[in-house]
Amino acid sequence: MKKHTSQFALLRQRRFAPFFWTQFLGAFNDNVFKTALLTILTFDAARWTSADPSLLNNLIPGLFILPFLLFSATAGQLADKFEKAGLTRAVKLLEIAIMVVAAFGWMSHQLWLLVAAVVGMGLHSTIFGPVKYAYLPQQLRPEELVGGNGVIEMGTFVGILLGEVLGAMLVLHEPWGVQLVAGGTIAIAVLGWLCSRGVPITPAPAPLLRIDWNPLTETLRNISEVRRNRTVFLSVLGNSWFWFYGALLLAQFPLYAKRVLHGDHGVFVLLLTVFSLGIGAGSLLCERMSGRKIEIGLVPFGSIGLTVFGIDLFLASLGYVDAGEVGVSGFLARHGSLRILFDCVMIGMFGGFYIVPLFALIQTRSDPAHLSRTIAGMNILNALFMVAAALVAMLLLGAGLTIPQLFLVTALMNAAVTVYIFLLVPEFLLRFVAWMLIHTVHRVEAIDAERIPEEGAAVLVCNHVSYVDALVIMAASPRPIRFVMDHRIFKTPVVSWLFRAGGAIPIAPAKEDPQLMERAYERIAQALAAEELVCIFPEGKLTRDGEVDVFRSGVQKILVRTPVPVIPMALRGLWGSLWSRSPGNPFERAFRRGPWSRLALAVGEPLSPAQATPELLRQMVLRLRGDWK
Repeated sequence: MKKHTSQFALLRQRRFAPFFWTQFLGAFNDNVFKTALLTILTFDAARWTSADPSLLNNLIPGLFILPFLLFSATAGQLADKFEKAGLTRAVKLLEIAIMVVAAFGWMSHQLWLLVAAVVGMGLHSTIFGPVKYAYLPQQLRPEELVGGNGVIEMGTFVGILLGEVLGAMLVLHEPWGVQLVAGGTIAIAVLGWLCSRGVPITPAPAPLLRIDWNPLTETLRNISEVRRNRTVFLSVLGNSWFWFYGALLLAQFPLYAKRVLHGDHGVFVLLLTVFSLGIGAGSLLCERMSGRKIEIGLVPFGSIGLTVFGIDLFLASLGYVDAGEVGVSGFLARHGSLRILFDCVMIGMFGGFYIVPLFALIQTRSDPAHLSRTIAGMNILNALFMVAAALVAMLLLGAGLTIPQLFLVTALMNAAVTVYIFLLVPEFLLRFVAWMLIHTVHRVEAIDAERIPEEGAAVLVCNHVSYVDALVIMAASPRPIRFVMDHRIFKTPVVSWLFRAGGAIPIAPAKEDPQLMERAYERIAQALAAEELVCIFPEGKLTRDGEVDVFRSGVQKILVRTPVPVIPMALRGLWGSLWSRSPGNPFERAFRRGPWSRLALAVGEPLSPAQATPELLRQMVLRLRGDWK
């Protein structure tokens, strides 16, 4: 069995560590600067501007993301055309120049220069975004991608956290706050450039690409290209919705801390701290919870948490006891404060569960030669959603909603939007059901699951023990699988739409419905021609005694039309479970086995089409299963 190393081992490797620290320092510096500006405009507004602080708290994040709308398409082309290490170093030099401009703004109390620097840092992040996420698939192996993305997301949000904490603390430091921010952001930018010098050469995937400098036409082309892959496009929309949710929530934190919790800037920093720690923890836990593969079943799980704890944050705010302005210690002593902090942590953690698998899915299912432009298209949509979040917040707050009520509305919108997306892409829902099954009712060990190919067509064959066999196999596979199932089960009320949407192929015996059987073989051939995985249960029925029955000749009929590798598999431990046909009261069986009962899926060596006879496949499945039914 392949030995797995910790995802943190990547931090000791040159292909990952310099890039990690480069992006970490970029996120850190962005937020030192932005948070310092937002803090000074919230807690010391009179010395800088006469504008409404609530308006500025929503406007400045909007200005930061404006370049994403205007220049993401161009940035995606640059990342596909040019070598990524050199491009990374150029972006870091741009960051140094922007921080110098900002320093003049800080020292001269010129708000317009600081606002220009906000737009400049948005441009810096716009150019770096496609490089950041397209770099990882080029340098990491597939089994490292979830862990690598988790570490990057953890680093990003820890950088955001530390930047927000440092920015809020430095700018209000008397009497040198402004000078400390001005000098500190330049120093961080220089350090980021020094780290970027260690990033290894990463070849351009499309060096002959001709750049279209017209941002409008290239933006339309980018989004059109992303839409060709429906799953990727809807995953991009799901990603953009997360940024809507997060932008709307985080933009309210300064005034939430001041007006609702009646806290000083330390309470604001505390909210940011626990939220960012939650995001970091959720991002890192993704590798463990996904079994080191891209597990999109975590996405609905994360979405549910975003809604549940978003609603509870509203309820916790109503129960908070206000007794005048407080610092951190005073806030922690108030009734209801710990519940508010817990909700912020959990929103962050479930946000990590939501976003990391989505990123990995987009990276692996996009065309490698077009990946940077796909990321750029995603950034354009992210920017649109974040601008929309700022507008929605201003409209709802202007209409009289309180900030806690805004949290409630956002959580309810999250529930509606995610249900819609997951109904459009049933793979998310199916993987969620599979993931829940093997993390609640059962503990599943996948043996040699890496033998299931990550690309190309193959036929998977397995013994048929229970009604949840397909879910267990699906949970172990790195890719979607087209299951061939009995037409009567396929027509089961309520769940029939799920089978259909998941691409299951109904089949009937020749003597019962020869036309349906022929259509099934045609659909199997089409799926294999499209390089998909197809799984069949050659026994043709569930076992009634726990033994492996005779394999029918369906595999050979498939291989005559489409010769592809055949992979034998065996389920162990499901016989006698609630889901099997073993004798006795099913609920007694369930209680006898207890929760988290063990089972396994063992995957054998692939066979060539010529070798894959029903007799040999049955022998291999029996060997893989052993004595454990």
